[in-house]
Amino acid sequence: MRLILVRHPTPQVTSGTCYGRSDVAVAPHEMATVHAHLQATLPAGVPLYASPLRRCAGLASALAQDLPSSALHLDARLVEMDFGAWEMQPWHAIARADIDAWAADLAWYRPGGGENVLAMAARVDAFLGDLLREQHETAIIICHAGTIRLLSALQARLPLEETALLAARSAHKIAYGATVVVDF
Repeated sequence: MRLILVRHPTPQVTSGTCYGRSDVAVAPHEMATVHAHLQATLPAGVPLYASPLRRCAGLASALAQDLPSSALHLDARLVEMDFGAWEMQPWHAIARADIDAWAADLAWYRPGGGENVLAMAARVDAFLGDLLREQHETAIIICHAGTIRLLSALQARLPLEETALLAARSAHKIAYGATVVVDF
């Protein structure tokens, strides 16, 4: 199965803000720019899955209207990691000791008391398992950078903790509105 993974458009948050699972909006001009590009490049007639957060669901809804026969499925397992008390805080305001503790234990540490990377990996893996059982040739997934890194890491078929670490250690180079293609 080919997965076309799309990162949401640029959200309306101050640069340097931790916003993980927070449901932040996207500026209309950002949404329009990404939508126009994707509308011209994505295949029609394939299932469309998305995180229910506004920055993904809004884009997915618009694309579902434009791509004939593309049914839209919102799935909470695709949301970005929950950073707990860190959500919507400037990264520079988060205690260095807390960030160091997370860096020292990427799989198990719960940033801000939220979700750890292993828990996120488990829910993304469960989504992928269900999707693969549906046996589509291609699917489009509108989601978040963390979700894209995990779906890409799951391609290696490693034990879940190793997958979580692989995703957490991967360099963040996924631009807003960018696509990443992975084959399973």
